[in-house]
Amino acid sequence: MTALRPWYRSSTLWIFTGLLLGVALGGFLPRDQHPLAYETFRFLSKAFISLIKGLIVPLLLSTIIVGIAQTGDIKAVGRMGGKALLYFEVVTTLALFIGLAIGNWLKPGANLPMDLSAHTTVAALHPRSGWEIALHLFPSNLIQHAADGDILPVVIFASLFGIALTRVGERGKPVLAFFDGVAQTMFRYTDMVMTLTPLGVFGAMAYNVSAMAAGHPVNGAILKGWPAVFHLLKQYSLLVGSLYFALIALFALVFVPVAWLSGIRILGFIKAIKDPALTAFSTASSEAALPKLLEEVVRFGVPRRVASFVIPTGYSFNLDGSTLYLVLASLTIAQAAGITMSLGHQLLMVFTFMLTSKGVAGVPRATLVIIAGTCGSFGLPGEAGIAMLLAVDEIMDMARTTVNVVGNGLASVVIAKWEGVFGTDTEPLPD
Repeated sequence: MTALRPWYRSSTLWIFTGLLLGVALGGFLPRDQHPLAYETFRFLSKAFISLIKGLIVPLLLSTIIVGIAQTGDIKAVGRMGGKALLYFEVVTTLALFIGLAIGNWLKPGANLPMDLSAHTTVAALHPRSGWEIALHLFPSNLIQHAADGDILPVVIFASLFGIALTRVGERGKPVLAFFDGVAQTMFRYTDMVMTLTPLGVFGAMAYNVSAMAAGHPVNGAILKGWPAVFHLLKQYSLLVGSLYFALIALFALVFVPVAWLSGIRILGFIKAIKDPALTAFSTASSEAALPKLLEEVVRFGVPRRVASFVIPTGYSFNLDGSTLYLVLASLTIAQAAGITMSLGHQLLMVFTFMLTSKGVAGVPRATLVIIAGTCGSFGLPGEAGIAMLLAVDEIMDMARTTVNVVGNGLASVVIAKWEGVFGTDTEPLPD
């Protein structure tokens, strides 16, 4: 068992420290009175976001290719694998649509301020037409698409390349090994970047608060100073509350009916996965909860051979909380930027997230990378949007990570029930 980190090395602690310092310093140093401080805050936020943007293409390209090449042949993973992948896709799709519905209903981004100064033209902020998006589905120049931030054709190229790689056979193994090496290297590179998250959160919150404190129109009046700051915190609270509400709706509308239809005692299941869920919430890390989750679902009655396959696979394909957040966050960015997205654009965005959300589960803050990569394909200001979301991302990450863990625990029980092997493993468990 991995030793626990000392409290002073907890990334969550330092992120919350950065968050609180950002509120305090941003409020005391408004932009109009302290422009140098504001530019410093802005630099810290923009520099961190630039590092995130640099991850997008190599990370998504390598992980999608490897993910499809390794699991593209359903026969290779057997009957249980096919059932698991089908279950994962159905549940994550339902999660996306719940996020879509609640984002359109509550509109958490409608009154959030967004810095659009990085965008040189207003036209760039309007969604593309359906025909333009359809045309961009076809990759023509991978390097050009990557340079333009047009991630849709990059995803399509990676998906087709991965499928082709499964058909090459032995001769494709060196290519697969190369992309697997790229993916593993990008995971480590991302770890390095994400150690700077506390600074990025501090900068994002401080420069948002500093700009708000300098004056912001609210209901026909101009709020300045701490009243403006409190208004900003109120809007962020609506965003965080919208996500928590959406995750509760996911649990009530999807997890509970699935458990009931599968004959699972929902209260017994909740009791069984309570400890790993609390670990996930307190650390905002699915990986930290994995060993305990495996132990508890086996104790609950899932055969170890089923749990050992379904849960790790689910960590790549069944991140229900994170997939819901992807569409909710993107709608929040569109609302904050004043962009109206048609239902067709929103459905196409959901389809895009179905592809881009797979395979990057081991990456810290993977959702920020995916959102930054996808926004550009739909005419949304990804950089400004990430700067806006980053300020409270840790609070939201805790909740969505918990739902990821609960969802994967439930998936292992459902598959065990589906296979008719639930409660048949008598292997003793360590106390």
